[in-house]
Amino acid sequence: MGYSLPIEKMTNIEKILAMEKLWEDLCRDPQAIDSPTWHGEILAARERSVKAGKSKFVTLKSAKEIIKDRLK
Repeated sequence: MGYSLPIEKMTNIEKILAMEKLWEDLCRDPQAIDSPTWHGEILAARERSVKAGKSKFVTLKSAKEIIKDRLK
């Protein structure tokens, strides 16, 4: 089953709205979507890093400030 959208004729707003609708629909049954293997590998590595004391948690506000500083 193929669908075709006139993507080249759509505005950026229309494209974003279409993506949001697709994402909303996909989120209705998250178990139907298999995560790629590398997602699990990254999560496991991050968990090991936290357990080893190599990672720390920061607030969302702090994380935003860190990102802003890196972009300067």
